[in-house]
Amino acid sequence: MVLNDSNKACKTCGDEVDSSEKNPQENVKCCVAVMSGKGGVGKSLVTGLLAVALRNAGHKVGILDADLTGPSIPKMFGIKKKATGTGGKILPIESSNGIKIMSLNLLLDKEDDAVIWRGPIIAGAIKQFWTDVAWGDLDCLLIDLPPGTADAPLTVMQSIPLDGVVVVSSPQGLAVMIVKKALQMVRKLNIPILGIVENMSYACCPKCGEKINFFGKSNIGEITKDYDVDILAEIPIDTQIANLCDKGKIESYDVALLSKAKDVLEKVLKDKE
Repeated sequence: MVLNDSNKACKTCGDEVDSSEKNPQENVKCCVAVMSGKGGVGKSLVTGLLAVALRNAGHKVGILDADLTGPSIPKMFGIKKKATGTGGKILPIESSNGIKIMSLNLLLDKEDDAVIWRGPIIAGAIKQFWTDVAWGDLDCLLIDLPPGTADAPLTVMQSIPLDGVVVVSSPQGLAVMIVKKALQMVRKLNIPILGIVENMSYACCPKCGEKINFFGKSNIGEITKDYDVDILAEIPIDTQIANLCDKGKIESYDVALLSKAKDVLEKVLKDKE
């Protein structure tokens, strides 16, 4: 495998050295991480849909799948090819619509092989996906973070020059509690919070179209009030999304419901020009 030891931990305290000031990807205009405090809220789905929305708007987009132990991005986009390398660089695989994707699953012999690595190795691999992948010219690189607030998300936030973070939640009160932990982490690291996407927000009755709140009344307003952040989108429970992701055709989904989120990311990009 292409991954070498790139551990730059402080010898005194063991914390990672912030290397974000040295940008090896000067042709990547904007980097945005997609984060959740816990697993199972649809963070990878939101990453994929945001990438599709930006690509449909004419932007050059890439996805760095930093969720190394649970990579689902390649399957969503129907990518089965293996990544190759040239000149010491790893080449990302392009989706059918031209989204550049790098995921550990693109380096494994079989897509369902388990990745049984400790934190430092995972951190080193994530850094390499930033430094050693030939991303080329990109308007926006979306980074699908692993859930939580531990080593891997911290590595991304300290090693990659992020322009903002989109946080993913779901309506349950438990998810809201955990999301607050993620928001606190982002604030402490002085990274802009671009807003929140609520996934599994509701379902629509197939007969009358009435909205059904399977998880009860949404608690998302509690977050927006306490942390002064905007809701960027409310994604419903939709069997079409599930079917398209299973078939590797997420790019066929109508992403109009993410128009506000797309506009926010485009503003970040415009502000950098």
